[in-house]
Amino acid sequence: NICRSPIAEAVFRKLVTDEKVENKWMTDSAAVSDWNVGRSPDTRALSCLRNHGIETAHKARQVTKDDFQTFDYILCMDESNLRDLKRKSNQVKDCKAKIELLGTYDPQKQLIIEDPYYGNEKDFETVYEQCVRCCKAFLEKPH
Repeated sequence: NICRSPIAEAVFRKLVTDEKVENKWMTDSAAVSDWNVGRSPDTRALSCLRNHGIETAHKARQVTKDDFQTFDYILCMDESNLRDLKRKSNQVKDCKAKIELLGTYDPQKQLIIEDPYYGNEKDFETVYEQCVRCCKAFLEKPH
């Protein structure tokens, strides 16, 4: 929860703020694993966001059972996340969250948002661009 998801969270938060609908959305991001709990996003993620005029104060956290009962949507980045989240959701009664790949909303049909951690700044920019396209399309869909 230090690369892709904080970028997606910050992008979505900016979109709903720009559209003046932020009061209709509760936006957060979390990880399936507990590896980076409490850490700030990767410096390359922060730099990428800053280059686009977006700030974030996000601190990494792990998905909780409450998340499955609180959020209407849990959008993830790849098949591994999807599998892990669906498995976790099966252990939660009253799961109301719809669990989907964020990439299903991509007008350019890039289903998977690859982890840029072992990549370079260009890979973070690719994640940012995918998140912008997907978040815009998600927000435009009727809910």
